[in-house]
This record gives sequence, structure tokens and C-alpha cells, in this order.
Amino acid sequence: MQEHHRNEYSKGVFKTMKIKQFTAVIMAALVIASFSGCGKSAKNNNIASPVTLLDTSDMFSSKDLEVGYDESEVTQITLNGSSANVEGSGASVSGSTVTVSKEGTYLFSGTLDNGAIIVDADDKAKVRLIFDGVTVNCDTSAALYVKQADKVFVTLAKGSENTLSNAKDFVAFDDNDIDAVVYSKDDLTFNGSGSLTVTAKYGHGIVSKDDLVIAGGTYSITSEKKGLSANDSIRVADGDVTVNAGTDALHAENTDHASLGYIYIADGTFNLTSGTDGMDASGAIQIDNGTFNITTGGGSSNASTKQDGSFNADWGQWGGQFGGDGQNGNMRGGKGKGMSADSTELPVTQTSAVSGAARATATTTDSGSAKGIKSDSSVAVNNGSLTINSSDDAIHSNNAVTVAGGTLEITSGDDGIHADANLAISGGTVNITKSYEGIEGMSIAISGGNVSVTSSDDGLNAAGGNDQSSMNGRPGQNEFAAQDGVSIDISGGVLNVNASGDGIDSNGSLSVSGGEVYVSGSTNNGNAALDFNGEATITGGTVIAAGMSGMAQNFDGNSTQGSMLVAVSNQSADGTVTLKDSSGKTLASYTPTKAYNCVVISTPDVKKGATYTVQTGSASTSVTMDSLVVGGGNGMGGMGRGGMGGGMDGAPGNGNPGGGQRGHRGRSGDSTDNSQNSMPGGSQNGMPGNSQNSMPDGSQNGMPGGSRNGMPGGSQNVMPGGSRNSFPNNTQDSGNTRLSSAEGTHL
Repeated sequence: MQEHHRNEYSKGVFKTMKIKQFTAVIMAALVIASFSGCGKSAKNNNIASPVTLLDTSDMFSSKDLEVGYDESEVTQITLNGSSANVEGSGASVSGSTVTVSKEGTYLFSGTLDNGAIIVDADDKAKVRLIFDGVTVNCDTSAALYVKQADKVFVTLAKGSENTLSNAKDFVAFDDNDIDAVVYSKDDLTFNGSGSLTVTAKYGHGIVSKDDLVIAGGTYSITSEKKGLSANDSIRVADGDVTVNAGTDALHAENTDHASLGYIYIADGTFNLTSGTDGMDASGAIQIDNGTFNITTGGGSSNASTKQDGSFNADWGQWGGQFGGDGQNGNMRGGKGKGMSADSTELPVTQTSAVSGAARATATTTDSGSAKGIKSDSSVAVNNGSLTINSSDDAIHSNNAVTVAGGTLEITSGDDGIHADANLAISGGTVNITKSYEGIEGMSIAISGGNVSVTSSDDGLNAAGGNDQSSMNGRPGQNEFAAQDGVSIDISGGVLNVNASGDGIDSNGSLSVSGGEVYVSGSTNNGNAALDFNGEATITGGTVIAAGMSGMAQNFDGNSTQGSMLVAVSNQSADGTVTLKDSSGKTLASYTPTKAYNCVVISTPDVKKGATYTVQTGSASTSVTMDSLVVGGGNGMGGMGRGGMGGGMDGAPGNGNPGGGQRGHRGRSGDSTDNSQNSMPGGSQNGMPGNSQNSMPDGSQNGMPGGSRNGMPGGSQNVMPGGSRNSFPNNTQDSGNTRLSSAEGTHL
């Protein structure tokens, strides 16, 4: 950290870091809760949650980047196995220990078999160590120990190979808890164009109790615990960094000031293999460029669920311990994940020390984690090439995540990208090839980029896991604070989702105003291609969402762009969906990866009053847009060929009962309280005592003539008391309808 930005508390100088707040493109307004009328739910509004961006203008000082030196002006120190020779001033030798006590430049070469280099100078001293073929092993302490200075710079001479190591467990010899091969109580910078190998058979690789800067060089770090660790920040201007760590590869943590404990990467090449997290910061993580290969916790093959979908009870025990080793004074651990299913250890619960209204009530449970990139504050990826193979979430923030550019290739044993609050993608390429849930946050906004998601559960999920496992579910389940602001907003970019659960699932609102959205949903009727609990509107863009009919939903009548929910015969994975206008012009096309029997289609070309042809495989269906939104939603149930209230091409639908209203997760045939169609007494389809199909004449739902929901003349869902779908015979509900098309009208 720059000298004029210090807050080193032991020196009584307050160090601050210049930061700037910017409101992520996802959010525009604070939550304003409004309620009107009994039985009506308040509309979910977006929450403004600022992402903390680092001011990078003076992130690296000129001294951080300086690598040249004049040999005639340096103190030369030659290491000779068990002793050393000093030519010049400012340094002394005692046995196999070299102590630097004055500001200046010191050139080291040679070997110490069991010794140490110690810097113990004035607290305003700037000390530069040049390593030109240095090998130092210290059996029971740090090979390089910065006890006191203002800042120490270690320059790796061009073409030099340098090695620092330990051989045994640490033995204390002063008041400091030395637990790393390189241990610094003050700011520490590495630069140059040589190489440094750090081997920590015990403890950590490199630790700075202040700032840790890498401005150049090649590094190979193998450690029992953390690879690189700092209290205030880890900053990398450039370099080639390889870390193989028993716990976190990169770890920055400051529990006193939220603006510190951050990781900033300007550029470089990183190969990180870790038992727990790849990068872990209590503050922000910002990546502006670089190439990253990150593998954590054994990789995605060590997943939270097994191949058959059952929970992996052994998942979550990474790095041989629960959530850290107490370094930096506490055990932050895993932020809500990692305790094995049969563990009797009670997790530590703490309030996340992060800003924003969305996080005011959030709690986290510390039990270890193996995330690729994890921050308590925020994660911002602005550019770079990231390949992440993680046992836990690939990218995780207890607050917000933004992706503005770069290329992300993700395989995850749990979530692909997770944010407790807001998640925004505005550019770049995001390719999630394996995940439990692909992209998860309290609110999700996609305004640009090319995003592809493959998930064993929901592709996009706002506000938690699937409704049946949202609490006390799978081992890796993220918990969300109960509050407004749950939403998914898509305004640009290209999104492809291949989900075995819901394709796009919002426990609040869903809006599409631009971009392209293609969804291949689950092959079972317990999930939907589109799933929402609040309002769902489309005002622009292209959407083709294919799935099964049991829980299918269409956009609401408040939409300003035409949308159709079309029932089709079961199609195999090669059943391409094509929308054509009356002249035969192709308006949109998509090939789902799995079988489907219904599809939501919306493009700017879909107009009220026009007729279109929907081709699905070799079959075709004519659809007339009698209204702007044709085909209801919220659970198509036993739609049959054409669904309830009117079969395809005028043929009557078979009208089997559907599932419960979304949000209560009723499956086909369920008859629980709060079930579909809001009947008196909480029963399904108007039956007392939660019964279903309980009338002696055997007619559906106990009504004469076999009419749906007991309404005369074939009408649908006409409920008393202002309940859902309370419209007269053959009338379509204008919002959140349940397949309420007129008889003979295509759904």
C-alpha cells in the first residue's frame, strides 16, 4: 500500500484506501415496500447494492516496479552454508543468521543450510533485498523474516533461481507467531524477472501482516496451509504464480476495516491448486486481466451431489480441517458450506461484515469451503481468462458479483456463480459446463455478454435453491435473508440454459427487455423452463424456453411484447423449435438439448392478431395471437394436446389436474393448503378438507358433466371472492393466467 495511504495500527498511523462506489448495472432503486389489499402480495423491487471498485491509479508505486540497481552502491552478502560474509554496511551476521538493520540495498547470493535472513530496521526504513541465486532453508522458523521496516522490496535478479524453505514445525523465538517460510510484519513487495521457489512443509508459504505485492517474476509455492496470505491486501501487477496449497492459495483478511483485506489482480498468470479456496478475501476481489487456472477441493468431481442426484454426505471436508487454522486471529472458514451431513460439530454463525441493505440481516456459517474465488464483500471480473474447476462454488460473494468482460470457463461441484445479494453480467463470455445451480443471487441482471449454463438443478436462480431444498437441504445450500428485491432482469446478451431443474427460476419477478434467451428445461413435470413467483413481463428481446408442461408458465398480460405458450407432442432432443410468420419467414429458431412438450416463444415480431406457425421437429402448429399473451401459466398440469379448456386445433383437452401454485411447489395431483386456484378452505379445485376428485359420480373434481374446476359450460377457474383466475366463462385472465384460453383456442 502506498506510503500516503497507510493505516498500520501498531504504528498509530491510520491507513485508508481510496475506493469508489459504483452502482451495478443490475440495480436502479432502493426497495420501497408497498401493500394494497388483503391477499395481494407486494411487488418485489430491486435493491441498489454498490460494488466496491478499487482505485487502481496508484495501486503500485514506482519502487514496487523498480528492478535496476548499481552493484557499486549495494551491500553484498554471500551466504556460505552455515555462515555469511558481508561487504558493506547495514547488515550483520550471527552464526547462520543475517540481520539487515539499516535502510538500503542488499545483494544476496549463496546458500544457508539452516539459517535465516532477518530485516529489523527503523519503522520508516525502506529496505531492498536483491536475490541472485539464493537458497535458504530454516528448519524451525522463517527463512525470510521481516520483523520491522516501513517496506521491504525483494527483487529477483534477471535469470536467477532462488529457493526458500522450512523443514520442521515452527519454534517461537520472539513475541511474534511466525508460521510461514516468508513472514513479514510490514509491507512486502516481490519483483524482478528471476524465479522464487517457496516450500513450506509446515505452515504457510508467504505471509504479510500488511500489504503483499507481486510486480514481476516467476513463483512456485508449495505449502501445508496457505500459499500467499496478507492482512491488508494482495496485489499483483504481473508475474507467473503457481501455488499448491493445503488450504487457501491466496488469502487476504482484515477484520478491522472493510475496505482492506482485498485482492487486486492487474495481470499475470496464475495456476492455483488448493485444498480449500483458490482466492479468499474479506474485502473486495477485483480482476482486471490475467490468465487463471484454479482447482479447489479436488475439483468438480468432488461435488455436493452424486451422479444420481442424491446428496454427497462426505462433501465439505476440505483441506483436512474446518475453515482455516486461526491465522490472522480468527477462523472465517466457509461462508455457509462444507459441514458434512453427519457432523456433530456446531458451526460458528456470524454476521457478514459487508455493506448494503441487502446484507443487513445476512448471516454466514463458517465450516470451511473450497470455492474458486470467494469474497465477503464483492467480486468484479473485468477481463482475463479464467478456468475454474471447483468442488464448491466457482465464484462466490457474500454481497455482489459483477462480470464485465473476459472469458470464464467453469466446472463446479456446487454453484457456478453465486452472490448473496446482486449479480450482474454485462460482458464477456461465461461458460458454465457443470454446476448444481448455474447462476444464483438475490437479484440477477444480464445486460450483455455470451452466457451458457449447464446445471443439475436451476440454471438461473434468484433467492435460493429449489423450493423443496431451500432450507436444510443439500450440504452446499446457500441461505438467503428473507426480504424484497428478488428479481431476474435480462436486457441484453445471449443466454443459453440447459437445466435439469427450472431453467430460469425467480422467487420474485422476472423481466426480459432485450437480448436472446434460450432454455432447455427439465424433462420432468416438477420443474419449468420459466418459473417465477411475482410478475413476469417481456418488453423486448427473444425468448425460446422449452420444457415440460406440469409447472409451465408464460409471461404476464402486463407484457408489451407478444408471447405464446405452445403445447406440442413430446419432442426428442433433436426437435428444433422454429417460429415462422404467415409468409413462411423464419423469425426464431432453437434446438433444445432434451425432450419437451411445451415451449414459450416471444420475439419482437410476435404481434396481436397475427397468425404464426410453430414447428417442433416434424410437427407444426398454427397459433393465432388473439391477445398479446396467448397460453396461460403457473402450472399447465395434465395439459394434453392443447391443454385445459381447449385442445390443440379445437380438440378438447384431457384436463388432468395440475400442480400447486408456484412458490408452494405442488406437484401434479397435490392437494395441500395454499394449493392451485385459491379455493375456499384452502382445498384444491374447490373441494372441502383439501380433498381431490372426491365426488361419488367419479367426475373430475367432483363436478357434474366432467367440467374443469366445477364450472358450467366448460369454463375454467371461475372462483368467488376475487380469487385467482376469477373470470367469466371462456375469458382469459390478463395476468398470471392458468391456461385460461377460450375453448378451441390454441394455448
